[in-house]
Amino acid sequence: MKILGIGNAIVDVICKIDENFLIKNNLTKSTMKLVDEKEFKQLLSNLEIEKTIAGGSVANSIVGLAQLENQVSFMGKVSEDKLGNEYEKSLTDEKVKYCYNKKIENTPTGTCLILITPDSERTMCTFLGIAGKITPDDIDDNFIKQSELVFLEGYLWDEGQPKAAFDKALALANKSAMSLSDKFCVDRHKKSFYDLVKNKLDIIFANEQEIMELIDAKSFDDVIEFGKDLNKTLVVTRSDKGSIAISGPEVVECEGQKNLKIVDLTGAGDLFASGFLHGHINKTSTKEKLQKGTEMASQIIQKIGARLN
Repeated sequence: MKILGIGNAIVDVICKIDENFLIKNNLTKSTMKLVDEKEFKQLLSNLEIEKTIAGGSVANSIVGLAQLENQVSFMGKVSEDKLGNEYEKSLTDEKVKYCYNKKIENTPTGTCLILITPDSERTMCTFLGIAGKITPDDIDDNFIKQSELVFLEGYLWDEGQPKAAFDKALALANKSAMSLSDKFCVDRHKKSFYDLVKNKLDIIFANEQEIMELIDAKSFDDVIEFGKDLNKTLVVTRSDKGSIAISGPEVVECEGQKNLKIVDLTGAGDLFASGFLHGHINKTSTKEKLQKGTEMASQIIQKIGARLN
């Protein structure tokens, strides 16, 4: 396989809401909040579901890569329940090889409620279920060794068994990439993420907010200097300012696309990573990688959900 993604195997449940729903339920717009099963069911009880689909940040990226006709696989923990079976089918239907043997677990398959406000922003409430309980035993050595690059998800990182699973995957990987996932994620695991970025990863994806939080940057110039000193590939998306890739002394910028009819920002970062990694494994120039990422992100934000087709 060209790329193996390891991430939270989460079934996305997409709903449209108004701003009052966020206020009433004490939710902060554009963030991801972890909830328990009871709170999840309570939130969902007043909503109309638009769509359900196999999700999770890295899984979205892997599907994007499969749709660009790359040979890719995904490893994520589900239970052998209705949603777990739907999750696997949703990926295999997209020609993604699913590298996890399901079994009946005490905890159900994870679910993410994606709430879309009229301004197209998305706010997520995630019940991780079994997805967040990944262990080193769930990581198959052979799948990792047979992949050119392993792509990990910041959301998956947590103290204890998930951290041990992460460490095992990174130790076995030929090359590794990771998405910082979310500003709150960076806040929670700042020291660990900083260590991963500095010492263990080859490619790092972040948005401007996340990377500035990670390194306590005063301005974006600090990010550029950090990226140059890093001597890896740091890829930063900057909303309407476009994107930038820093590899040692090389700094390449790419403009964002203009005049888009934005309907839902779900998956923008995930599909940007698909485009960039597509360029990476097909050995295109840095500029072309950024352009492909921008093209993919621009397409996805003009439709509901995180699937291009």
